[in-house]
Amino acid sequence: MPSAVLIANPSASQFTGGMYRRVTQILARSYDLDTEWPVSARETERIAEASARNGVDAVFAMGGDGVAHHVANGLAGTSTALGLVPAGTTNVLARILGITQKPIKAVEAANQWEPQPTRMGRVAAETPLGTIERFAAFSIGIGFDADVVEMAETRPFAKVRFGSLHFASTAIGRLLSNWRSEHPNLRMTCDGDRFDAVAALTQIHDPYTYFGRFPLRLLPDPPGGIATMAADDLGVARATEILSRAAVGLRPRTSIGVRVWSCYRELTVEAEPRTPFQADGELLGYASHIVITPVEDAILVLRPQTDSTPPPDDEAGAEDSSGGDPA
Repeated sequence: MPSAVLIANPSASQFTGGMYRRVTQILARSYDLDTEWPVSARETERIAEASARNGVDAVFAMGGDGVAHHVANGLAGTSTALGLVPAGTTNVLARILGITQKPIKAVEAANQWEPQPTRMGRVAAETPLGTIERFAAFSIGIGFDADVVEMAETRPFAKVRFGSLHFASTAIGRLLSNWRSEHPNLRMTCDGDRFDAVAALTQIHDPYTYFGRFPLRLLPDPPGGIATMAADDLGVARATEILSRAAVGLRPRTSIGVRVWSCYRELTVEAEPRTPFQADGELLGYASHIVITPVEDAILVLRPQTDSTPPPDDEAGAEDSSGGDPA
């Protein structure tokens, strides 16, 4: 019988004792199962790393995107598969990979799935505390997006209770009070192309589904790889247009100071002053130099064979962005 470890976060919004017991019962049908209750993010990652070193076949992350992020960082580059038991508020990674938002159904399905090689993004940054290297499973934010994450975390109970609505209200507040008059402080270089920006968002998979039934697309067609959008201004009108076009799947207009790169080899950012950056909704710090590289087949994940967003009733190189859709 294959082996598995279940790492649970009891503070996740959907977590209950009854659900946990049911999940362990289901997993025990297919695995020689051990369970772990880490008390910190770093301990979560250490347990995942140790499991991989010991040859465990799969590590299941029961909770939200935070526990999934830390387990994934412990497993990246190993032959141990990541299993997702979505018990958080938004469960972005599960949505993106086509895994049901219902924890019991998700773990029942995982018992039938084969591990699938899955893309991640590697971010390396120079910070006042030294070089930070992390893997991102679904997103990397530089500037505005990371600032919103930092502010949203100051109200953890609102985050648990309201999820993406809390994030959206925080984003609107930060945009109106701080970011609408910011000037570009990011020199971005991607495969020889340069652009000065105030903020950038990288999506590892298409589409980006933080807002559940309303996915955001940086390009109208799936790029088949990592993609990054950067903007040189976040005034209210500019931000509204960028968001509305992403929501309906239209190309952003380069004429309004937006650049999108996709399927690139490497993207670098020089920031003056230092800028906040995040991966998978986890604030990583403030950096003066950031390098993003896509890593195909970085991790094995127990998931459907093709990336697909679950149906709504399941709820509980540089691109030329000036062509295509009319302005």
